Amino acid sequence: MKSSCRGSSLEPLLFTLPCIVMLGVFVYLPLIQNFYFSLYSFSAFSPNKLFIGLENYRLLVDDPVVRTALINNVRYAVISVLIQVCFGLVLAAILEDKSFKRVGPFFRTVFFMPVLMSISVVCLLFGFIYHPIDGLLNQFLEIVGLPFLQRPWLGSARTAIWATIAVSQWHSTGYIMMLFLVSIQKIPEELYEACELDGAHKITRFRVVTLPHVKEIFFVASVITVTGSFMVFSEPYILTRGGGPGTSSITMAVYLYQSGFFRDMMGYASTLAIVIFVISVVLAVFQAMVFRTGKE
Repeated sequence: MKSSCRGSSLEPLLFTLPCIVMLGVFVYLPLIQNFYFSLYSFSAFSPNKLFIGLENYRLLVDDPVVRTALINNVRYAVISVLIQVCFGLVLAAILEDKSFKRVGPFFRTVFFMPVLMSISVVCLLFGFIYHPIDGLLNQFLEIVGLPFLQRPWLGSARTAIWATIAVSQWHSTGYIMMLFLVSIQKIPEELYEACELDGAHKITRFRVVTLPHVKEIFFVASVITVTGSFMVFSEPYILTRGGGPGTSSITMAVYLYQSGFFRDMMGYASTLAIVIFVISVVLAVFQAMVFRTGKE
């Protein structure tokens, strides 16, 4: 009897063991190695590493490019939460409304289509749209009588980061919208019918019924969006050729790449990676405390 109980208690561990091994080898071990590398100064092909302790972290604190990159990442995070999460939730609620039942599937496909496209292709596409002379955006502004709004969108330090952020929102909002759609579809229809019988308006039904039932997926979507905002790389790197003009649109991930593979400061790049990881974890924990959810 004891042996059977012992065997049953080991079964869950045996099932999870491959996952634990994979996480250990491909996530936690590289993380420990990365922290170890951040204590050294070395190049990609140098046979020796010079131990410098926390010198890389001191350099990071005094680095003005890091401050610019962090500000841009915060901009990414705030706008992504507002558009991808908040607007994505509203969009999902609208498409699941009874009045949109017939056209809902069509618009779900339309809004989700950008997610299926490679981000590299999307960036190349928007590179043509933002072109200062032949770009569709500037041509559209001229057609509608707003030529004073024409800009070299990716060539100006004032607009480059905002134009880059806009591309990310266009590409990723449909994914977050689909997460909310699945969650809303699980809400019992009787709850909406009861509110409707009580004379509740659609906005009231959204606030009373929809919001409480999507709280869990709202937390998940927020964590995905904020974490992704601090690891964004492709959009600023492709659109602005590495965070230009100057460093106006640079992000932490782009600066990490430049430090490691252009400046050949692998130890400093490891330090930047540690900072990105710590910020992502802190923000995820903070969001869990704010939402008081995440259990499911």
